[in-house]
Amino acid sequence: ALNLPAAAPPVGDTLRAALSHILMSRDGPALQPGTRSYARSWIRDGAMMVAGLLRLGEVEPAREFVQWYARHLFGNGKVPCCVDARGADPVAENDSHGQFIFAVAELWRHTRDEALLRALWPQVDAAARYQEQLRQSERTAANRQPGREGWFGTMPASISHEGYSAKPMHSHWDNFWALTGWRDAVLLARAMGLRERADELSRQHDEFRRELGESLAATMARHRIDHLPGAVELGDFDPTSSTVIFSPAGVEALVPRATLEATWQRWWDESEARRRGTRPWKDYTPYELRSVSSLVRLGWPERALAMLDFFHADRRPAGWPQWAEVVWRDPRDPRFIGDMPHAWISSDYIR
Repeated sequence: ALNLPAAAPPVGDTLRAALSHILMSRDGPALQPGTRSYARSWIRDGAMMVAGLLRLGEVEPAREFVQWYARHLFGNGKVPCCVDARGADPVAENDSHGQFIFAVAELWRHTRDEALLRALWPQVDAAARYQEQLRQSERTAANRQPGREGWFGTMPASISHEGYSAKPMHSHWDNFWALTGWRDAVLLARAMGLRERADELSRQHDEFRRELGESLAATMARHRIDHLPGAVELGDFDPTSSTVIFSPAGVEALVPRATLEATWQRWWDESEARRRGTRPWKDYTPYELRSVSSLVRLGWPERALAMLDFFHADRRPAGWPQWAEVVWRDPRDPRFIGDMPHAWISSDYIR
């Protein structure tokens, strides 16, 4: 049950529809982002759908997905970015390991199912060990040279962020997910009573966290920016991926408050101009819904409500509580919209 004032935006109906979109897009145990464009399952999308499902009490679909995906890990602990009818995709996307561990931890936090944790621990442990190998590969003397400080100790370059699909980048999206994975691996090791392994993982977590903070500071200094950078190489402005610093990573203390405010002040200014029609725009992806919760966490609820109203007005078709993966300013523009509804966007709305 949701208790909302009569003047509230259509949160309740849209929330229930979002849950339905995730459930109806399933293919057996596989959580898929849609039913038309995407006949495969990503751990990236799936981990966030697991979080949304569990928050609304849908434990079994979340459990079935995690158990199914766990069977597709590679022998060295590498978590595939996606799985389809042909099997696991070998492409290196370095957010996957943290996302898988997070999904298992979400199940543990919501169910306290010890038998399930014991069954999944070998895969969690293997994924954490593989992630540590990746981290160590960037802790090199070359990355200690002047001008390379931002690269030291981060996850290697990958194309997990769709904006970097043309050329792999050292993405902070990957780094925030990796830190989430280490945090949750510590939690699960302690829940298993594995004290030595938990201590080892905790040391890795703390070292990675410290070096990630140094990387963020070095990247901002190198590119002379005051906002969170999307990638070490680019220093780009990418608040939709930067939201992971708040949720699920919960590590906003890695950077000064002023950095967080500068990042979402700029997003607000650009989005407000878009909302008011004073800035030209053609399209956007409703993954931006994540920044609504960033505004709330920064103590700007009035701005969050204004943006929620904007997004609600762009549900497609008019009157339907759903979004397309790509929203065009002209709803009749005959261009690619991805899937509609899009279950990963539905999970962003729920979370």
